[in-house]
Amino acid sequence: MSAVQALLLAAAGFLGGAVNAIAGGGSLIVFPALVATGYGPLAANVTNSLAQWPGYLGGVAGFRTELAGQRRRVRSLSIVGVAGAVVGCAVLLLTPPSTFDAVVPFLVLLASVLLAVQPRIRRLVGTPTAGAPDNVRILFPAMFVAGGYGGYFGGALGVVLIGLLSLTIHDTLRRINALKASLSATVATVTIVIFGLFGPVNWAGVLVVAPMALVGGYTGARVARRLDDRVLRWSVVLFGVTVAVLLYLREQ
Repeated sequence: MSAVQALLLAAAGFLGGAVNAIAGGGSLIVFPALVATGYGPLAANVTNSLAQWPGYLGGVAGFRTELAGQRRRVRSLSIVGVAGAVVGCAVLLLTPPSTFDAVVPFLVLLASVLLAVQPRIRRLVGTPTAGAPDNVRILFPAMFVAGGYGGYFGGALGVVLIGLLSLTIHDTLRRINALKASLSATVATVTIVIFGLFGPVNWAGVLVVAPMALVGGYTGARVARRLDDRVLRWSVVLFGVTVAVLLYLREQ
């Protein structure tokens, strides 16, 4: 790895970690950077999953205040997400990725649209009272699917999570964003164990990207805390649409 390649991966790691904390979709920064430096698609995907793990932890650390009082949510959704992630990792390692890659752009676009229309849907169904229960009948199955997606590819997992969480959980978007960061970290932990044991990981790339992703994740979480719900929502929507377009173009 040349010095220029190392600098490119370091910069991508920082930006990817920050974007994951703010909106999700940092893989769309790190993954292309790995491919550009000579990694094959599968190796880049697996290496990206491991390298961004510290960035997710940094995001969780930055959202400590917003995660207060959400321990029960985190625990129950993490269990479901872990189960889904194990299935997703197994599918990636045992089958060709072409079929799933073809639908990824549309999944990300759907999540972005759901987030964009979330206030209107909330008005149609009525304003929830304080302490209204989460819609677990939809939330848990959707979390399993999201965990599977995160285990398989993971690009824009944060966008998918924040879209489904905002429609099934009655809380501020800032606290939902913190929950998204925690669940992303949980799914990433599953991938780091499974891919670390069975996947084609390039550890040199991990050593360059991972520390910068940690710094970027913490920095991004601090920035996200200062945004109001409307600004954060539309930032995520715009980024999600951009990610969907990039994913679609990558498959052409």
